[in-house]
Amino acid sequence: MTATILVLTEDTLAESDVRQIVGLHPDETPSYRVLVPADTERPLIPWIIDALSMGELREAWDRATGHEPSRTQARETAAQQIAGSVAAFTAAGRTATGEVTDDDPLPALRSAVAGGDVREVVVVTYPHMVEDTFHTDWASRAREELHVPVLHLYSGTSELG
Repeated sequence: MTATILVLTEDTLAESDVRQIVGLHPDETPSYRVLVPADTERPLIPWIIDALSMGELREAWDRATGHEPSRTQARETAAQQIAGSVAAFTAAGRTATGEVTDDDPLPALRSAVAGGDVREVVVVTYPHMVEDTFHTDWASRAREELHVPVLHLYSGTSELG
């Protein structure tokens, strides 16, 4: 049985992200399973704070004025992000699959880990000031609930969350 590394991300993985993830096990060839939530229900205030801290003024305004993606749009975006991430793993010579999850990805993580072949979870996100500070981010929640190692990387950087 091949070990699986679950990769939970909120966006298409950058080439540098895939390089870091693959570099965790350079002498092994685990399979990778990319999970991307169809994000339609992120809490408003933390989302606006994060967007403003990243200089994303238009996104903050759109969200504050109620312009959220429909469920269909969110699932399509997540599917595109998965396709790009799987392609990045393929380009790195690794095998990967992907799956769109609901807004809260923890049930999908629990289910995958319960399947028995998951070795670890790698969470790749942008910094989220409120969630990271109060440990309500995906990685912190996964560490509390799952019985496998959980690593949190910030997208496009070598920083750990």
